[in-house]
Amino acid sequence: MGTAPAVTPERPSIRNPVPPAARAGGAALWSRLRRPPGSAVLWAAAALIALQLGIRALVTANGYFYWDDLILAGRAGTLPLLSGDLLLHDHDGHFMPLAFAVSWLTTAAAPLDWGAAAVVLLAGQLAASLAVLRMLLVLLGRRRALLVPLAFYLFCPLTLPAFAWWSAALNALPLQFALAWVVADAVLLDRTARRRYAISGVVVTAVGLLFFEKAVIVPFVALAVVLLRRYVDGRRPGLRAVLRRGAGLWGGAAAVLVLWAVFYLAAVGRSSGEGGSDVLAHMLPRAAWAGLVTALLGGPWGWERWVPSAPWAVAPDWAVWVAWLLLATGALLTIRARRMVWPVWIAAVVYVPAVQIPVVLMRAGPNTVDELMMSLRYLADTAVVLTAAGALILRAFARPRAATADRAATADRRLRWRGPIPAVLAVAVFVLSSLWSTWTFSRSWSEGPTKDYVTTVQSEFEHWDGSPLLAQEVPWNVLNPTAYPENEAGRVLSSIAPPGAFAAATDHLRMITDSGQFADARVWWNRGILPGPEPGCGYRIGGDSSVRVPLDGPMIAHEWTAQLNYFADRDATLTVGLERGSRAVVPVKAGLNTVFARITGSGSALIIRNRTPESAVCLGTGPVGVASYS
Repeated sequence: MGTAPAVTPERPSIRNPVPPAARAGGAALWSRLRRPPGSAVLWAAAALIALQLGIRALVTANGYFYWDDLILAGRAGTLPLLSGDLLLHDHDGHFMPLAFAVSWLTTAAAPLDWGAAAVVLLAGQLAASLAVLRMLLVLLGRRRALLVPLAFYLFCPLTLPAFAWWSAALNALPLQFALAWVVADAVLLDRTARRRYAISGVVVTAVGLLFFEKAVIVPFVALAVVLLRRYVDGRRPGLRAVLRRGAGLWGGAAAVLVLWAVFYLAAVGRSSGEGGSDVLAHMLPRAAWAGLVTALLGGPWGWERWVPSAPWAVAPDWAVWVAWLLLATGALLTIRARRMVWPVWIAAVVYVPAVQIPVVLMRAGPNTVDELMMSLRYLADTAVVLTAAGALILRAFARPRAATADRAATADRRLRWRGPIPAVLAVAVFVLSSLWSTWTFSRSWSEGPTKDYVTTVQSEFEHWDGSPLLAQEVPWNVLNPTAYPENEAGRVLSSIAPPGAFAAATDHLRMITDSGQFADARVWWNRGILPGPEPGCGYRIGGDSSVRVPLDGPMIAHEWTAQLNYFADRDATLTVGLERGSRAVVPVKAGLNTVFARITGSGSALIIRNRTPESAVCLGTGPVGVASYS
């Protein structure tokens, strides 16, 4: 028998020193390096995030500072950055030192400049979106299915009202970032036991708490996602094992929460609202009925508003019923197809009221309207939680059910060829629906007088003659009197006003009109100074003692303007006030002049004292009342 010829390995030639097989392997390796697995998914995700930022940029172009934004800007303009009065301020029950710090830095760099604020908004949204993408990559890997929950988060109108409102975004965007980031860290820690994920999660939790007290939910949501991920993977949740494996994260987060609670209670206390069970039973269902559920389909499609309130969601009744029907159908079908997803649905349903109940109890009162919850800004964090829930459900579908190899292969082929088509159509419909809701919201949000008021005041200050303005409140539809004293023009406009623009006294009485223009004003004779006892002088103000100057009637506690017609033998300084209340420091000039003083208090007489030794001031009659430019 003949022997088979020996197979000699292929030798490289001089022209081709690398064998063909090696060249083929190198080409494949180079191709993988140039285009790693799942790169198309990452590029598609990047395109979706870029589209979201473009849309949000258009929303900011139609927006402006609103309500609390002016309070934050006013405090930034009147307080130093490293001030306890600024950073530890109890802002309507909120403890948010880092939000105050960001507001201060933005205001210092560009006072009441909406362009600078919009840049901060877009930067915060980008950070939150990238954190959500990271979370989805951890939960799903680089699968095309990742794009479905990502598109939901990026375009869902749930996050829109909190984004458009500057002060609300300083709370909501860091919370969304912290939720997504810590969830990913917790899952990675459970998977790898690497300490860096515990450190990262604890640090981000602490930072989130310093932006918004609602970040207390972050470690609990992260723990729930880790347990649910184990369950949908077919393993026992193993709470003890999860706690032991992630002890660094859970223990560190617990320590941060305890330390934070000490500062929170010291700064804010345990103030509570006036909401009760009847308020909960009325407000929460409305928020879920027409707000949250329709937002899951890209709604609510319509918004109503009366200035100065924020827009609130409105949706046709038929659309609400359709949304509920589709939601129930989706839940039943997914549970039937993958029974292990039922805890995910339960957790999502429980989360929504669980985090909204404290909001209603803290913010509700006799004057609270249902539209508070319908504004959706308190539901922004729900978008991240629902995105994580959707990713867990998709993760369950990535694991085929027990079946034969042939059936599994057939199912895989069907999923490969038929699955993407309805998914792409569903995502496209959702995005288009969300874009319509975004456009209607932006159109409603653009209404309001604040932009015209502030820009007109800025223009007036550019031609200011140096005579100070007295304290006055901004128009009620710019900042409501319920915010007093934060609604005083001297505070709201402090960052754009030149030094000395506002004072307790002025020799040229002017006021800022509702449109922002400076106009000459006069004092009404609500009460008047009675003629003095000294002929040719009236009331002689001199020496070390105070002089009581009677009025022709009592005045209730309020802010008043006193017109002081006087003669002074030299420049001097007076203190002026009512019998009860604060005293204003009033400079007077030598000669016959008039000065207008802003005083706060009540009583039947002015109490005036001369603070300049050896000077004498004669005071005549004049009105004490409300200043008006009309």
